[in-house]
Order: sequence, then structure tokens, then C-alpha cells
Amino acid sequence: MPTSSRVTIRDVAALAGVSHQTVSRVINGFERVNPETRQRVEAAIAQLDYRPNAIARSMAQGHTSTLACIAPNLTDFTFASIIEGAETEARRQGYFMITASASEPQAFATLIEQLVGSRRTEGLLVINPYIDNRYEFLPANVPTMLVGAHARDLTSGSVMVDENDAGRMATQHLLDLGHRRIAHITGPLVEDCTQDRLSGYKAALQAAGVAFNPDLVIEGDWSATSGYQSLQSLAEREVQFTAVFAQNDRMAVGAIRALREMRLYVPDDVSVIGFDDMPLASYFDPPLTTVRHDVFCTGCEAMRLLIQAFEHPGSPPQQVLLPAELVIRHSTKFSKEN
Repeated sequence: MPTSSRVTIRDVAALAGVSHQTVSRVINGFERVNPETRQRVEAAIAQLDYRPNAIARSMAQGHTSTLACIAPNLTDFTFASIIEGAETEARRQGYFMITASASEPQAFATLIEQLVGSRRTEGLLVINPYIDNRYEFLPANVPTMLVGAHARDLTSGSVMVDENDAGRMATQHLLDLGHRRIAHITGPLVEDCTQDRLSGYKAALQAAGVAFNPDLVIEGDWSATSGYQSLQSLAEREVQFTAVFAQNDRMAVGAIRALREMRLYVPDDVSVIGFDDMPLASYFDPPLTTVRHDVFCTGCEAMRLLIQAFEHPGSPPQQVLLPAELVIRHSTKFSKEN
């Protein structure tokens, strides 16, 4: 008897006493197979531990069952977690997922041509497509699901955190602690999530009767360095503040470093809140108050919707907003002004 690594469909057919075409029909779920014959084939598959060649099976069915995910990079914690969730869901539903990165628009355009133009993939998951003009290269002829951005005309939909509510939640926490001069370090303003978190910040201030002060808002680039430099800029301009809301944890850590160099202590002098709840957030000094969202779940949901769009062509685009939650630790406290 052949070993399981060498078993072929013809071995199964021989053991079951049927043609290899009949075995193929059983494997691919065709109904027009005699129940007794199906049972013999399934018993032979189990006895031989036969594992169909998934790629060949997909090609025989007229598609590759291969989807692709493109991210700006593969090292960022958030991107990596989204990709892990997407791949898990793809495997669960019997699909393959190709993962690739493109750091700038031309690399993105080349990837689209390689993946879509050569029909290597039947659907795309695109993370953060509006960090530059790469969105101009989004294809119109394959299902495309966006992650971290709002759906556009050419796309099948999008999945993102309810960023507006998350930004409001973070700001409201600081307002509840009595802070009224809240500095806000944003991500790149071209990104949807940045704009939505900023809108939530403004909405919370307005609801509390606190005037929006543009001098308190500084654009960062998601790096700890930009958080550090943003606080330095506020100090150089002598802008007064008692709290900082950074749109991700890395910028929050950079801000804390800058505050320490100014001999301002967190949270005694200045409260700081981040966003993402990255794995080390609870080990920072002090442990960081932040906004948590399930990035693994985001990837799973995006892949589920992409597969749905592929399997049901013409279905209307869907935009899913996932909830976030506030995680209160030790980097925020009541304002000394109250």
C-alpha cells in the first residue's frame, strides 16, 4: 500500500473499485453519486489517508481559491495581527492567502499587476490604502475589501474600528478626569482612521462645552519619534496642556519620554492616553491607559466579507464598524486644576 504522502486519486479509485472521475465527484461534493458508491470512496479515502491536492482541485473547479492581502509593511504589530486573522479565516473556509507588502504606490501598482493581471488571485484585502495615492491603483475587476478605511466606489466594502466613537471615548475619559486642555497627537491626516479619531476628539470637546483649540493638535506619523517631537513642539510654542491623547501607543510612549525630559511626570503632572493596546502597553512605566480594539477579529471579519463578495458577485458593498473599549491603567488621573 502506498504511503499517505504518495497516495493519488487513482489509488483511492482502485481500492474503492471505481473510476478516478467518480472519486473526483465525491471529493468535490457532486450530488449525483450513488450513496453506496460514495460510502466506498469515503472509506477508501480514510483508509489511505488521502489528501486531495487543493490547488489542482481548485483549478478543476475553474478558480484558484487564492486571495491576497497587501499591507504597507509586514512588521507593524497591527498589520501583522490583521493578516493573521485574515489568514486564519481564509484557511477555515478552504482558501489560500498570499501576503505581500508595498511601502510606496509604485510597488503597490506592480503588485496589483502581478496578482490581478496574471489571475494569481481572485480577491484582494488591502490594509490602509489611503496613506498615499496607492488607492488610484485599486482594481475594478476583482472583489476588493479595505481594512482601516471607508469603502469607496470600486470596492466590495470595508472593515474598520468605529474610530469616531473610539476617539470620543478616549477624549471623554480625560474630560471626566477634569482635563480641559487636551493635546492631541494624530496619525497622518490623509488616513481615514486619523480623521475619524480627530472627529471623535472634537465631538467630545464640543459636548463638554470645551472650545476646540487647533494649537493643541499636532500631526504625527505613528512612530514613537513623532510623539516625542510633537511634545517638543508644544513646549517650544509654550502651548499649555494637562493631558495628551495620542492616536497610537507608540506615539504615546514618545510623548511620555519627552515629558520626562521636561521634568513633567505621568500622570502626576500630565495624563497620557494611547490607542491600540499593543502587547507591551501594560508594561510601560507607567502602565498605559489606552483604547483596545480586536485587530485579529478585524482581519477575520474582513476576510469573511471578501470571500462572501467573491462567492456572491454583485452583492452590495458592506461597511462594518467594530467596537473598541477603554482600558484604564496608571497613565491618567484627575487633573490638578480640579
